[in-house]
Amino acid sequence: MGRSVALIALRNDLSHDPDLVLMDDPVELERYSRDAFDYSPVLISRLASCRADLVVRPQTLEAVERLASACAQHRVPLTVRGAGTGNYGQCVPMEGGVVMLTTALRQVRTIDSHTGIVTVESGCLMRDLDQELRRHGRQLRLLPSTWRSATIGGFVAGGSGGIGSLRWGFLRDPGHLLGVEVVPLQPEARRLQLDEVDAEAFNHAYGTNGIITALTLATAPAVDWHQVTIDCVSWAEAVQLLHRIAASAIELQLATLLEQPLLERLPEWSGPAGSAHRLLLLVAPDGLGSLRRICAGASLSLNERGPEPLSGGNGLRELSWNHTTLHVRASEPGWTYLQMLLPQPELPAMDELRRRWGDDILWHLELVRQQGCPRLAALPLVRWGGEDQLNQLMKECRELGAFIFNPHVITVEDGGLGVVDGDQVATKQRMDPAGLLNPGKLRGWLERDHS
Repeated sequence: MGRSVALIALRNDLSHDPDLVLMDDPVELERYSRDAFDYSPVLISRLASCRADLVVRPQTLEAVERLASACAQHRVPLTVRGAGTGNYGQCVPMEGGVVMLTTALRQVRTIDSHTGIVTVESGCLMRDLDQELRRHGRQLRLLPSTWRSATIGGFVAGGSGGIGSLRWGFLRDPGHLLGVEVVPLQPEARRLQLDEVDAEAFNHAYGTNGIITALTLATAPAVDWHQVTIDCVSWAEAVQLLHRIAASAIELQLATLLEQPLLERLPEWSGPAGSAHRLLLLVAPDGLGSLRRICAGASLSLNERGPEPLSGGNGLRELSWNHTTLHVRASEPGWTYLQMLLPQPELPAMDELRRRWGDDILWHLELVRQQGCPRLAALPLVRWGGEDQLNQLMKECRELGAFIFNPHVITVEDGGLGVVDGDQVATKQRMDPAGLLNPGKLRGWLERDHS
């Protein structure tokens, strides 16, 4: 059966289901076929023409099962989408077909009063989930800078870390995702409840091996984080300060270091740029005194901005991680970015890259915890000069010892650890034997041995 015939038959099957909202207006197809992949000029050329043939919003969990069954029966590709806040084309339908919106599935099912473990449906906005958790004295461990608009399912399926990574590491570290409810893409699709071990294969898999309808997650005790900025005239001094704070007993949720030229490209509410580099911190109230003592000893300028404003959109969270890139590109569109884990010590590599590339690279660092140890991740802004230039820069970064997480590729593996996860591929074989879920994004599936 040809694709167009299959789509007509699928639409006929779905059109009488009151719990499936169908959208095929060209404006809606365009809107729901995109995410923030335009951060990457490389991905623009690969993904800009990709369009869904039909957008479907299931209103109930049972409707998700019926949609999955119908797509499997008619062999129509299905790509799951949350809020579309990703940067790498995770939810772009490369082969058309159906884009399924999860945003009607937003119930917080349970919060364990003793452990804080939460079970929540995948379309719940992280903002709403965090607010509900705080009413129970808990908070999310990890958040993207887009947490106000991102869905929890989209973050787990397409993200890796962010705000909180200096305390809790990354999403794929054991202990964060404790279980999932998933719907396979099969003719008789039914929800499956999977434990922590089996849930691992769905973590950062771009929705290629199952439709996540609910997640069980560990949470943290709530803290009223305070915002602090510290200005440093010397870049070397700023990096050393970041290490000193990382080695302290001060409880932090965020530590972002921005090179001075980046400050000039941030929104006005972020504060005056000045002539120094700036460290942005979210710190527990009992750590403020220790921070003042550290800064007084080094003659540094510390600015206390008060408790974090969770109800607005102008806090330090919105200046960190990929929001830094967002603001710089809004100011000057000719920039893109990289993501990497810097070698240790970090300064020699950064100084050498500055010597070679000058102002075409501007440094943005994030303190993270990798395999239990404090490390400096970098999300530098890079002036776009073509794909060859970008590849040369990445080559030089690797030669200097940096580990690149390439944001200019479309597959799960190449944007992450660079290796095929056999469990993800095996899970896709069980859950999506026809390879219809978000096709083109799981390299291990494309390269599997058919013998």
